[in-house]
Amino acid sequence: MSVVVVTDSSSRLNSDELKRWNIRQVPLHVLVDGADLRDGIDEVPFDIHDRPRATTSGAAPAALIETYRQALADSAGDGVVAVHISAALSSTFSSAVQVAREFGSAVRVVNSRSAAMGVGFVACAAAEAASTGADLETVENAARSAVPRTHAFIVVHRLDNLRRSGRIGTAASWLGTALSLKPLLCLDEDGRLVLDQRVRTLTKAHAAMVDRVAEVVGERGARIAVHHVDNHDGADEMGAALTTRLPQIESLTVADMGPVLSIHLGAGAIGVVVQTAPD
Repeated sequence: MSVVVVTDSSSRLNSDELKRWNIRQVPLHVLVDGADLRDGIDEVPFDIHDRPRATTSGAAPAALIETYRQALADSAGDGVVAVHISAALSSTFSSAVQVAREFGSAVRVVNSRSAAMGVGFVACAAAEAASTGADLETVENAARSAVPRTHAFIVVHRLDNLRRSGRIGTAASWLGTALSLKPLLCLDEDGRLVLDQRVRTLTKAHAAMVDRVAEVVGERGARIAVHHVDNHDGADEMGAALTTRLPQIESLTVADMGPVLSIHLGAGAIGVVVQTAPD
């Protein structure tokens, strides 16, 4: 058999991609009106990002155990590489590390230090290695080497959701006085959501995001995903701008942010995740 890759629903990998790469997925959770909804399994209200009482929680330990156990069995003992959302953004990684101890060295857990397709890109890098018949160590290394090549930038339309989320990290100090700003945020090398630039208008913020992505990519090839929260037109415009600016990119997809991230970022948000090609 071959090594099996596991990720979580923050990855935004669609069903075809999961099937193509034989990736297993564990749901994150949305908590609203007394209900515990599993991302990607249960129906989540379309306006979840506008519900002030909606919160999120990481993957359940029981679900992680079951998914790892099944994946390990399906690998015929070759092993499992689990790639999860940034440890700075969710409890999922710490739960995964604890659960993996039950399987000894057969299950390796990788902190993507990213979110959305940042997680998906790292998981796919591991799965591509696994598809060649690579051993557990090689597949794990493929995932870990993809982490520093993966970058994420986000522009939010409003700050309310970020204030409630508690995941804004070092940018929190300016949230109380930056009501007129449309900040360009990024995930830093530790996977924390931090301020990248202070920008006054959405137009300038989006232009700054294109500039930052272009700076990261340079002349290299890259895979790019544009995410949005109820902002299809804005995401399409961002995708067109990036395609024009970076004609050498290998692929560009546009997808929603997913309910878990939407709760923290709010309506209108646009994010760009980029993974550069290996040097």
